[in-house]
Amino acid sequence: MNTNQSGRARGPGGGRALFARGALLAAGAALLTGCQESSQLVTLGDMSSAFNREIFWMSVWAIAFSIIIFIGVSYALFATVRRFREENNSAEPAQFHGNNRLEVVLVAVPVLIVIVLSVLTVRSMARLNPTPENATSVTALSRQFWWNFSYPTATAAAGGVVTNGNEMVMPTRNPVAVTITSGDVMHAFWAPNLGGQRNATPGTEKTWQIDTDRPGAYQGNCSMLCGASHANMRFKVIALEPERYNAFLQAAAAYRAPTPEPGSAEERGYTLFLQGKPSTGALSCAACHRVQGTPANGAAGPDLSFFGTRRTLGAGMWEGEQAEEMLIPWLANSPGVKPGSLMPPYNGATYQVNGQVQKGGVLTEQELSDIAAYLRSLRLPEEADYWRDTPVIGSTEGPQGGTQ
Repeated sequence: MNTNQSGRARGPGGGRALFARGALLAAGAALLTGCQESSQLVTLGDMSSAFNREIFWMSVWAIAFSIIIFIGVSYALFATVRRFREENNSAEPAQFHGNNRLEVVLVAVPVLIVIVLSVLTVRSMARLNPTPENATSVTALSRQFWWNFSYPTATAAAGGVVTNGNEMVMPTRNPVAVTITSGDVMHAFWAPNLGGQRNATPGTEKTWQIDTDRPGAYQGNCSMLCGASHANMRFKVIALEPERYNAFLQAAAAYRAPTPEPGSAEERGYTLFLQGKPSTGALSCAACHRVQGTPANGAAGPDLSFFGTRRTLGAGMWEGEQAEEMLIPWLANSPGVKPGSLMPPYNGATYQVNGQVQKGGVLTEQELSDIAAYLRSLRLPEEADYWRDTPVIGSTEGPQGGTQ
């Protein structure tokens, strides 16, 4: 069943609906996540998602029943206390064995409420669990502590499928079928504004749907405690109008990394990226990372094909200008700025892999700057830049007035 139809928004539903929505918004406020540069509110009460709308209207019934029960029990309690106060009743209380009618009511009413809520829950599950045939497919691979998002229907001209690290792009007004798995330990994908969460279990794949009617950049987090940098395992979901999304996907499929100018910083960085510096023990970046259109085809780290287009660094630890400022410190000593990172340092510092202490290689500041210059050159065409004029949903102090 098409979620966009089954989860269609409804008009105002009176006081109960407002109360329920307020409760969801309050729950979302508790999920406020802080970034180095700005804060972004993630909330279950985002009604731009058909998934959230369906859950909201189911919750209205649960909250309404809760209010009715609270009022009924409170009234019965205070009425009984008032009527049967000791000073108002000096005689011995009447002795009787039960009240069959009252007992039937006390059993029947809860059973009826449970039946109604069960039917509503099953109905919502039937609407939300099936993946519509017209859904856009995205595969999410989670690892300690980053994400890779692949588009299985988009074959890259340079080989493989279109993949992007830590930033997922999706269309608006169409369900997106996300298939998640894990490459190491259990993780969990959750972007509350867009829908429900799913656990990522090694060796298994789970598919569910998310959606939104509103273009923008949404915050996502790993919601399963997964290690030292669980709190730093973030991601962004950028929802684009269908036309812009198709332009992104076409450009990403046709993308090949640009050939650096001879003698440029980018060319020196490209050489270091592919070969490393064996004389100082500096490992090749290409051993762990993929860049479309180059020999770099590593799978141990995030895909860097469109690194220059991205606005986040370290799986969302830094955004915007701070991501730019932190790039060289990140390259120099990733484990030093992100606990548990398996990326080797390039300033000679030690780090751990599977409990074993390793010593990183050494690159000069100029060499690190050259690699940074090469990474920044890996950009999609301007018309396919998914961050261009994209509002940051829920941003309290986002750059450029809430856009990036």
